[in-house]
Amino acid sequence: MKLLENKEHTFLSKIDNVEQLRLLKKKDLPFLCEDLRNYLLETVSISSGHLASGLGVVELTVAIHFFYNTPFDLLIWDVGHQAYPHKILTGRKKQIKTIRQRKGLHPFPCREESKFDVASVGHSSTSLSIGLGLSIISSLEKIKRHTICVIGDGALTSGIAFEALNHIGDIQSNILIILNDNNMSISKNVGAINNTLLQNFFHIKHSTFEKKFVNLSHTQKNYNNVIKALKKDFVPSILFKELGFNYIGPVDGHNVIELIKIFKNISEMQGPQFLHILTKKGKGYAPAENDPIAWHAVPKFCLNKDILPKKFQNTSNYSQIFGDWLCEIASIDSKLMAITPAMSEGSGMVKFSHHYPRQYFDVAIAEQHAVTLAAGMAIGGYKPIVAIYSTFLQRAYDQVIHDVAIQKLPVLFAIDRSGIVGEDGRTHQGAFDIAFLRCIPNMIIMTPSDENELRSMLYTGYKYKQGPCAVRYPRRAIAGNFLQPFTKLPIGKGLLKRKGKKIAFLNFGMLLKEVSVVAELMNSTLIDMRFVKPLDQSLIIDLTYTHEFLVTVEEGTICGGAGSGVNELIMKNRKLVSVLNLGIPDEFIPHGNQKEILCEYGLNAKGIRKTVHEWIKSNKK
Repeated sequence: MKLLENKEHTFLSKIDNVEQLRLLKKKDLPFLCEDLRNYLLETVSISSGHLASGLGVVELTVAIHFFYNTPFDLLIWDVGHQAYPHKILTGRKKQIKTIRQRKGLHPFPCREESKFDVASVGHSSTSLSIGLGLSIISSLEKIKRHTICVIGDGALTSGIAFEALNHIGDIQSNILIILNDNNMSISKNVGAINNTLLQNFFHIKHSTFEKKFVNLSHTQKNYNNVIKALKKDFVPSILFKELGFNYIGPVDGHNVIELIKIFKNISEMQGPQFLHILTKKGKGYAPAENDPIAWHAVPKFCLNKDILPKKFQNTSNYSQIFGDWLCEIASIDSKLMAITPAMSEGSGMVKFSHHYPRQYFDVAIAEQHAVTLAAGMAIGGYKPIVAIYSTFLQRAYDQVIHDVAIQKLPVLFAIDRSGIVGEDGRTHQGAFDIAFLRCIPNMIIMTPSDENELRSMLYTGYKYKQGPCAVRYPRRAIAGNFLQPFTKLPIGKGLLKRKGKKIAFLNFGMLLKEVSVVAELMNSTLIDMRFVKPLDQSLIIDLTYTHEFLVTVEEGTICGGAGSGVNELIMKNRKLVSVLNLGIPDEFIPHGNQKEILCEYGLNAKGIRKTVHEWIKSNKK
């Protein structure tokens, strides 16, 4: 394969840090970029991880670190999934093969990992606010340094990004914002703004131009082409100039020499600068260029075959179960509305979007809007379902309370990626949803233990009219059970799975299989609780009469979690019974695969049995 012919990485082999990078001649930088792109491909094929975005910013990364005096000059990456080349150039070249692995490099920029990682990130659209804060401090401290923020076109659709743009333009802070436009979403997202600004800008001149030329048939085509060109060249400039920025672009983001020249010119300017670069996601690797979504985050793969493993492509997971269920319900109910904040593929909604486009709404990276949009639809008599990752629902907490729960609106939250997510690390784990939803009045919370329970719980939430419901499920392959017809479950009722003695396990969610093994070995009672809220109070109180020990198990934070709810119920009823809460401790979950993390926290069968055995032993002393 041509891309990988130079296995020696002639130029990259000389670079272990940015000081060595800056010793290179400018004419050699394109060759370094080729080396860096090859090395990135080789290492990610071995380690897995985010690929296409990093391939697209190789030249930008080299140009920034070559021209600017990082880390004194401050570089903030938005999201950070594109920062692999940045890590390679800033002293982590040899460690990059360990990225996302337990005890390896963090999946995103991390302050504890390197002084070049100015901010620990992972979620979208935070870079501009962080950059502005740093720029303000530099100004107050009279430190002459540059602040550079790199943000993608998708991230720019989020409200927090526009809030920051508004503030930056207002106070005229010295900051450089680089818009990495890889043509994945920006045109669609700002189309309405484009049209409005264009109309205002041209005003009478446009009308005069039209009157002169529109009636000439032979110039009609040329006229249309001129208008299209004006839109392309002027609209972005107008948009950001109106916000108070000096706009430069769009420019070729894959010309490293030209980028350095542009940086030199920008460095001599005062006030906020906005550099718009055009890049190709997956640049230099044809499969990633042709399908940047599939190659956005990849497992280990064979470079010689240029395809993803079949297992990765075809594995059935809970997201797909949700997507199939959506299609099933939509086929009989035109009032079902499905909403996603830019997570159509990850949430299993692609098929639904194709078959039911009028019932499908991708609102881009706008979690707050997604939830309140659902509130409006519910008020209008429709049944909205918000498909959202657990970690991103955190960004819309006020809307869940203020716009949905207070009004008792029948909105169903399909919470994907709950519990231990894995390699994406602490910014993406779904540990907190039970705790932050459980304290909200009028909220129903369900925790399925397999794919059939997921289907029935989704249906139960869909049919529930008295308020909002949440169903949480993991990023995981399904158990492989035969799919049964879904049914409406009785609200707040658990299910006895096994009757035993002395110890009763109360399982909340997908750890049921592990807990079942332990319950069998210890001859214990096992309850599939199903509902975190409302709890099956009568069942729990009955267990306090017939058992010495209760053990709650959940794949979520112990603090304020389902186990805490059980504790509160028992204390309220003044029952004397020993209770052990198993789950995620009061810390942020590190990166590593799910099996490793579950083992580390003692949430596999072996760990659960050991913890319970030692706890009971200590109780008898």
